Amino acid sequence: MPDMIKSAADLKTAPFDPRFPNQNQTRHCYQSYLDFYRCQKVRGEKYEPCKYFQRTFKSLCPNEWVEKWDDQRSNGTFPGRI
Repeated sequence: MPDMIKSAADLKTAPFDPRFPNQNQTRHCYQSYLDFYRCQKVRGEKYEPCKYFQRTFKSLCPNEWVEKWDDQRSNGTFPGRI
């Protein structure tokens, strides 16, 4: 299990966000991804509240999307503003 999950009770999905009220959570996924890396950029990698956004996008986003976005960020071709 990942480091942040210590037991089955720690398995949770992202909480409700009123900015994304519909069932389709694609925008919520993408925005959480952006928010996590923006937070890290501004506050530093060790800033603990940024982890909220990481848990959210890891819960909502398909792994293939995250891998693709990570590759795009490392290549400098990511379309989002971080």
